[in-house]
Amino acid sequence: MELPIELKLEIEKQLETQNINVIQEKAEDISIKYRTQSGTGKRLVTEKEEALSYAAVRMPATYGAVYTVMQNLIQILPSKKFNTLLDVGAGTGAGTWATSQFFNLEKIICLEREDVMRSLGKSLMNISNQNCIKNAQWQKFDLQKEEITTKSDIILASYVLNEMNKNDYLLAVEKLWNATNDILIIIEPGTPVGFCEIKNIREELIKKGANILAPCPHMLECKIANDDWCHTTCRIARSKMHKNLKGGVVPYEDEKFSYIIASKNEKTLLSVKLGRVLRHPKIEPGKITLDICKTDGTIQNIVVTKKEKDLFKIARKAKCGDLI
Repeated sequence: MELPIELKLEIEKQLETQNINVIQEKAEDISIKYRTQSGTGKRLVTEKEEALSYAAVRMPATYGAVYTVMQNLIQILPSKKFNTLLDVGAGTGAGTWATSQFFNLEKIICLEREDVMRSLGKSLMNISNQNCIKNAQWQKFDLQKEEITTKSDIILASYVLNEMNKNDYLLAVEKLWNATNDILIIIEPGTPVGFCEIKNIREELIKKGANILAPCPHMLECKIANDDWCHTTCRIARSKMHKNLKGGVVPYEDEKFSYIIASKNEKTLLSVKLGRVLRHPKIEPGKITLDICKTDGTIQNIVVTKKEKDLFKIARKAKCGDLI
């Protein structure tokens, strides 16, 4: 999976005007900040060079995560149409770019606290071939301090709540839910901490009457143990510039993320025989072992053999986060 070509070329064009050593240093600093200062409420990206480093290093992964989640949304609601998107904590706009690949949106609003991120995100969107992206409205907004004054069909908050402590992110979820006309999507890092946040958010949304569409195949209590976690993965292609900035060797990276899709109006229409794959299948000669979160709320270890031809073919291609 890659960024849209016009976006990829524009980021590389803007990087050409910068000192690559400075950009690489800023990329490393951002990575350290996100590992050590997330959850403290501190501002993590405040300089122009940091914003450009963020776009080069993190936009492909964020785009891939949101793109994968939107694929799951249309799998559940294949004929559903959405007209408006509110991208909260939009960063440099990766989530908006990804969402716009699936829906013919009439209005997009991107809310972002940091001036440098808004400025870069807007400049990147100005080159888009899609009018809905090019005409997106960018507004300065702090989710922790301000109320959301507009409603939208889809509310997207990707990799933003993990910058807050638990009390603050649960208050933020209430704001997001109140602003939702239909669909609320929250994405966090695919780590034990990120999943714990999603699990807490899921409980709060169910209390508020939300219908959980994905990834959970049920509305019952989550049975995943406290020392375990649920996540999804997507594979992201690395450009030469991306590899240089991250010191990578292989031409791809795997982004792990945890997420939730909740709706005020829709209930899942999927006919699922088993459930959701919780981790990568264990493939051995003649058999494949799957850990499945089932529709009845249980978690089960299932062994599929070659005798079950159709299911074996599906299991062999399955990956973490897939429906079976």
